Amino acid sequence: MTNRLAEETSPYLLQHRDNPVDWHPWGEEALARARAEDRPLLVSIGYSACHWCHVMEHESFEDPETARLMNEGFVCVKVDREERPDVDAIYMEACQAMTGSGGWPLNAFLTPEQVPFYAGTYFPPEQRHGRASWRMVLEAVSKAWDERREEIRAGGERIAQRLAGGALLEPSPGELDPALLETAVEKLSSAYDARFGGFGGAPKFPPSSVIELLLRRGETRMSAGTLEAMASGGIYDQVGGGFARYSVDERWLVPHFEKMLYDNALLARAYLHGWQVTGEPLFEQVCRETLDWALLEMRAPEGGFYSALDADSEGEEGRFYVWTLKQLREVLGPDDAETAIRWFGASERGNFEGANILTRGTAEPPAELPDIRRRLYAARAQRVWPGLDDKRLCAWNALMISALADAGAVLREPAYIEAARVCADFVLSSMRDPDGRLLRTYKDGEARLNAYLEDHAYLLEALLTLYEATFEPRWFAAARELADTTIERFADPERGGFFETSSDHERLVARRKDLEDNPIPAGNSSVAYGLLRLAALTGEDVYAGHAEGVFRLLAPIAPQHPQAFAHLLQAIDFELAPTREVALVGEEIEPLDRAVRSRFRPHLVVAATLTTDGHGDAEGGPSLLRGRTPVDGRAAAYVCENFACRRPVTDPEELVALLDV
Repeated sequence: MTNRLAEETSPYLLQHRDNPVDWHPWGEEALARARAEDRPLLVSIGYSACHWCHVMEHESFEDPETARLMNEGFVCVKVDREERPDVDAIYMEACQAMTGSGGWPLNAFLTPEQVPFYAGTYFPPEQRHGRASWRMVLEAVSKAWDERREEIRAGGERIAQRLAGGALLEPSPGELDPALLETAVEKLSSAYDARFGGFGGAPKFPPSSVIELLLRRGETRMSAGTLEAMASGGIYDQVGGGFARYSVDERWLVPHFEKMLYDNALLARAYLHGWQVTGEPLFEQVCRETLDWALLEMRAPEGGFYSALDADSEGEEGRFYVWTLKQLREVLGPDDAETAIRWFGASERGNFEGANILTRGTAEPPAELPDIRRRLYAARAQRVWPGLDDKRLCAWNALMISALADAGAVLREPAYIEAARVCADFVLSSMRDPDGRLLRTYKDGEARLNAYLEDHAYLLEALLTLYEATFEPRWFAAARELADTTIERFADPERGGFFETSSDHERLVARRKDLEDNPIPAGNSSVAYGLLRLAALTGEDVYAGHAEGVFRLLAPIAPQHPQAFAHLLQAIDFELAPTREVALVGEEIEPLDRAVRSRFRPHLVVAATLTTDGHGDAEGGPSLLRGRTPVDGRAAAYVCENFACRRPVTDPEELVALLDV
């Protein structure tokens, strides 16, 4: 017998549809039932690629006696944190406040008014290592509710106010101080692991936004060191490309094997920009391999991208990805196997539960390596694959659009740009409600759930990046329309910044602001950066004004915690730097476009038109193009600052010299 999750589309929720637990999806039906029966809500939050979520399901949620305790004492609600980041953020903050730590699965107990009064993460089926069993927790919470419910409710208003978190921040009055960026780099330097790359100790997450910030500041020791270390470790799939979510050790050796779309989109751009700054061929290779992996394994038929590959297959974490020496020899034969064993650092003993996570050698790659990788990939593809989370999330697809468009333009790869176009078309056409509002998730031909700030913000950045890669006015027009909608529905007119949820979103216990850039950019950081770029292309200060509202909230704390605000600091860097606006006009602009992209230029926006009449913005393109014409029939580049332009140039080398001043 299935429960109420059978009608959902989330792969994570559908994994639980056959549990004996009477699960509800988050929504008014569950909330109304809790109010009517005056029973607490048990809200269990996770995601499809979460290893310990699977463990707790098998140990507890599939057990009939445990399910009976849950059903009798609580209204049980299952939440996919990737579909409902608003719900997850509220109760994760509560869990961290109550216990000092967080993670998934997240299990929170709420009053019928949605106020949390107890929370934790994974609980075993039997008491062990000082950790209470799940049944003990259920019985204790149920007893407390029966005996002390009014006492529990008494602090509800105070707790609800605290859960508003960053939404209570007041803007600072001062101007941005350029020294804050130097402070941030100094803080990062003190946390840098000079031996293994990255920041801090185990576990280590790929610091994509931090790397991007450092590259923009001209820093290569920490940024390039981390890029090389990750590309050489087990966190990078040495056979098929793409990155796992994090490393459980400080050396980037043993990954938590799940592969997330967002990590790979962000890392592809970090490696692209690392290559532009350093010229290191490995970084270009990893960028290409990561995008090629996404196109091969994560792309849906309509052109959107799936969310994640699970860590587990056949009930074991990492089984799909690891190799014994016997398996290597069976696939490659004796000679090529020995070459592979030396290059990948494999051994009889192995480095992960008797098998080998393959790593990158330090010598010159053997000539046979491409063929070895191809044959290993073909053999691995015959194994039982990890589970695929095949929902398409607007925000994560937007990150991949940005990566494909950026890499396609820099590397001159039309296939990447075309994939970005198709994905953008899919999001803009298929992930909307009947009134045209953006939706969060898509699966099985159906889009649903209100989109959040991050969906709008990432898509704004993506559409601007796609415009700069193609110079097709439709993407710029869509970006501008999206920016106006985001300001209208998410901006906080009192304190500044943007709420995580729209003004017409369902009412939760708190309306929060998405502030921290870890592991992905916060909605506020992303929208600030996108609005600054839009202001530079249009000359309209209203967009910059809303970005500055974000800075006034967060600039005082961001440099002290750069790992948590690295994307925001990139936006501040863009704001403080002399930003160049480049307009390309004429029928043969490709040599000039190549000149613009000949190196990493993060403090620049570019617009172009093939028209020659000075009306390049007539089809919805940037007003930066207005009045720009070719010179003596030749394609020309206009380099401007604050819409004051130097004389136009027609020679690519002269353009490079002008941009490098």
